[in-house]
Amino acid sequence: MALELRMPALSPTMEKGTLARWLVGIGDVVKAGDIIAEIETDKATMEYESADEGRVEALLVPDGSTDVKVGTVIATLADADAPQATPAASAPAAPPAAPAAVATPAPAPAAANPAPAPAPAPLITDDPRATPLAVRLASAHAIDLAGIPGSGPRGKIVRADLGLAPVAPAPVAALAPAPAPAPAADIAPPPAGVPVETVRLSEIRKTIARRLTQSKQTVPHFYLTARCRLDPLLALRTEINASLAATGIKISVNDILIKAMARAMSQVPEVNVQFGGDSLHRFARVDIAMAVAIDGGLITPVIRDVGNASLSAIAVQSKALAEKARVGKLLPEDWQGGTATISNLGMFGIDQMFPVINPPQALILGAAAAIEQPWKVDGQIALASIMAASASFDHRAIDGADAARFMAALKFAIESPIQLLC
Repeated sequence: MALELRMPALSPTMEKGTLARWLVGIGDVVKAGDIIAEIETDKATMEYESADEGRVEALLVPDGSTDVKVGTVIATLADADAPQATPAASAPAAPPAAPAAVATPAPAPAAANPAPAPAPAPLITDDPRATPLAVRLASAHAIDLAGIPGSGPRGKIVRADLGLAPVAPAPVAALAPAPAPAPAADIAPPPAGVPVETVRLSEIRKTIARRLTQSKQTVPHFYLTARCRLDPLLALRTEINASLAATGIKISVNDILIKAMARAMSQVPEVNVQFGGDSLHRFARVDIAMAVAIDGGLITPVIRDVGNASLSAIAVQSKALAEKARVGKLLPEDWQGGTATISNLGMFGIDQMFPVINPPQALILGAAAAIEQPWKVDGQIALASIMAASASFDHRAIDGADAARFMAALKFAIESPIQLLC
């Protein structure tokens, strides 16, 4: 009997996706753990790992198919040892899609609270019962394979099974259902007589549009700016990088800003929160999501427990996550969670920015460029590199006075960066 392969849910909010391309063909033999397709979700383009083994009997959804609902049968596998039948024709390539009417999306489903992580114990991350991909992920994320039941053929542990022991973010509650966005009729067509190219939105761009519209319609933003002298930070960065030259690790300005943000949030825990309707969630650690520009949008991978991480550890993680984001190799655990976000446009020479809050978080920091200007330094007027650090806050969860204390702590951490090494 043929095994059915279905469109997987590769993120908590995924309801449908795009089958970007097949990596196998009719008649190919696949094993549990083999990567068989690339699927574009609402977050990123991700690899689809087969949980079963067998011979590819049919590919029912062609390359490039969009809006494939989760659970749709996309391929079938036959027993690899069974006589191979005359190969069926694979599904034809999807024709170019006409511009789709903009529909009102349903509110995103509530994210389930993650299961608690197992108690610390000697980790077993190399197990003959696990697929190669599961072994790599277990090793990368310190997941103990001992005692995890496998759901693959003959009890093999596959990637999906690692959800039994995730590296979990702090538990959060879903936002109350948001009002529906403006009806499609309010979206105007392009002006007549102007040459125009109309392109279909990617799943990532659709998600960005939906979530940021939800944020501006439901979250009462307020904004504060602190102008920070960066010269001590830039000098410290030069000194640290010189000492790390032999290691190949290079600290960026953004790495230091991430550490400074975490220090300020730890000193003013009233901003490390999330609005929960009739409750307020206070987080015990600082997990910072960093905005990374990718083709067609942006994504926010998360550096966890930044308060206890060294600058070199932050640099290694941020570089690895940014590279994975740009090549579409982020895993769900790389971008799920986060208690606040940082967005840095300083490299583009931006004087100031007011970013939109990344729901369900209550705080996002925007870092602008360092602009050389006259400044009072040690009682004298001198040229200094001044950066505008602007933060957007959720007024339902954070009061103005607490936000101001956070900005003061952030300014001090940026202007006296030596404390970040302690």
